[in-house]
Amino acid sequence: MKQYLQLCQRIIDEGVWVENERTGKRCLTVINADLNYRVGANEFPLITTRKSYWKAAIAELLGYLRGYSSAADFRALGTRTWDANANDNGAWLNNPYRTGEDDMGRVYGVQGRSWAKPDGGHLDQVRKVVDNLSRGLDDRGEIITFYNPGEFHMGCLRPCMHTHTFSLLGDTLHLTSYQRSCDVPLGLNFNQVQVFTFLALMAQITGHKAGMAYHKIVNAHIYEDQLALMRDVQLKREPFPAPQLRINPSIRRLEDLETWVTLDDFEVEGYRCHDPIQYPFSV
Repeated sequence: MKQYLQLCQRIIDEGVWVENERTGKRCLTVINADLNYRVGANEFPLITTRKSYWKAAIAELLGYLRGYSSAADFRALGTRTWDANANDNGAWLNNPYRTGEDDMGRVYGVQGRSWAKPDGGHLDQVRKVVDNLSRGLDDRGEIITFYNPGEFHMGCLRPCMHTHTFSLLGDTLHLTSYQRSCDVPLGLNFNQVQVFTFLALMAQITGHKAGMAYHKIVNAHIYEDQLALMRDVQLKREPFPAPQLRINPSIRRLEDLETWVTLDDFEVEGYRCHDPIQYPFSV
């Protein structure tokens, strides 16, 4: 919470106004932010100065790990986060690569599970990393990236949280995640939950202890229509202690995440929070 609140205050104090072409709105913006999460100590980075909806974040992560490309599949998991970008994004609605309602195109999990190779085949990045780590191997390239510039035109949205590097030190697994753009009031806690949970899950299914997750953000911003709520409401509230995330210990393999795992296999304990804040969302 201290890291999160310090970043919010830094944006307010030091940020520069930038026009965002995609949304048509101004953003108060800073460049470069680093947040760290003690996954091994199970200090779950759930925002307490407003109610945070962690289930949707974990559902979206599961959809990425399964390589989903349809907003309908994400809804079935328990999140509607892709409804707007799949169905209300004007540029995507007129894109010849869009196959119909709820289609997201080749974004996020599709790249992670089925990266197109020049020879016509596909590379499963997630499987490669899981197999290596399960054998205790870290080739310094245990990287899963969703950022494929050659196929941006084939999807509804460029990835924001785009690359995840896993590092094995002894029996402890660490994660460094890179994010090019971050809507701090609305999206950041969603991303924090996913970074934390991604490391916790990967450590569990590859047989290692979870260590530190390092979350690196390039462009951190607050939209103009969010600023008053952040400055005058959320930053005036006192945070509560961090809760803990419980993951079903029966999840032991990537195949489990691909098939039977649901939100019922995750539980948050000790979560106290202030009232929700309805921040505007920009498509």
